[in-house]
Amino acid sequence: MKGKNVLDKSLASQRRKVVRGHYRARARNAFGPSHLDELSDEKLLGMRFCNLGVHIEGTPLEQRIARLYEELEYRGIYFRPHCWLAQEWFSPDGVPGIAVPFYLGHPRLMRLERKQMLEVEGGAEEGCMQILRHEAGHAIDNAYRLRRRRDWREVFGRASEPYPDFYSPKPYSRSFVLHLDSWYAQSHPVEDFAETFAVWLKPKSRWRSQYHDWPAIKKLEFVHQLMEEIREQKAKVTSRERPGSLPTLRMTLREHYDQRRAHYGLDHPNFYDHDLRRLFSDAPEHARRPSAAVFLRRLGPKLRREVGHWTGEYQYTINQVLDGMIERCRDLKLRVHRPQREVERNALILLTIQTMNYLHDGHHRVAL
Repeated sequence: MKGKNVLDKSLASQRRKVVRGHYRARARNAFGPSHLDELSDEKLLGMRFCNLGVHIEGTPLEQRIARLYEELEYRGIYFRPHCWLAQEWFSPDGVPGIAVPFYLGHPRLMRLERKQMLEVEGGAEEGCMQILRHEAGHAIDNAYRLRRRRDWREVFGRASEPYPDFYSPKPYSRSFVLHLDSWYAQSHPVEDFAETFAVWLKPKSRWRSQYHDWPAIKKLEFVHQLMEEIREQKAKVTSRERPGSLPTLRMTLREHYDQRRAHYGLDHPNFYDHDLRRLFSDAPEHARRPSAAVFLRRLGPKLRREVGHWTGEYQYTINQVLDGMIERCRDLKLRVHRPQREVERNALILLTIQTMNYLHDGHHRVAL
């Protein structure tokens, strides 16, 4: 029997190696890493989504989805949301699944995403898990039609409320959990539920102690009781539909990024001019002074940390605003003509104000 156990373990080990090899081969054959790696940005931007050929299998994303399933299993939840690659993160209404952005299917696409949008949302493992937990909340809501329940509506509100074009969060409110940035739970009742679920699902979450004196604890207790009730039940909605999946999209990556930059305000070059001219100088007599663009670029990490600390704002938003300011300083040939300590203080104030203006104009880039 001992020899048989050793043989079984050996065979099992070989099977795991075969499976891993299959996924690696499938990944190589399916989306040709070397092929994408050889493409310039221009050629890659000219490709259509339907021709990318990327897949979840054989990528770090596959492991993260497996980790999400393990977290659900640990909580005793029977349901497993299906996942597919699409343009962006979302969970469609009525579909118990999760759309994941295409760039997570290949390192070359992640590099392009960073170059085009300044960061890779979900590129790091923990950030990806944060979003997956949030989207799993949406998927479970759809799978069990939770938003139709009277007790759900009494706790979170009516899911039929229209999504606002923008929202004005209350940073100090304790009626909502804190999970994704920009106080996203405050944006809509279904986001409030998804955020609450994500906090509850996270392994080793100390939500009872962290939120014990917050009104939001009632929402967490409700989610806990609700999951106890439905966790072993079969889903009411079992559709495997994949809206917006890559094979159905004929849009090019260039069109995609043009739309995103327009939506998030990256193509409005005159937005900062008035304030920047108050902070710096374009007078001919200051032409030999240090470049304002170089000054802000060098100071950038410190400014982002400070603004992020005091506003709690998403780093992407701060990066956007700061990069826009730097670009306009360069275009306007602005110079630092005051003492640097004074300019640094005023630059911090300006970046904070412009970041909050950006937020209140509805430029949110978080999972839906």
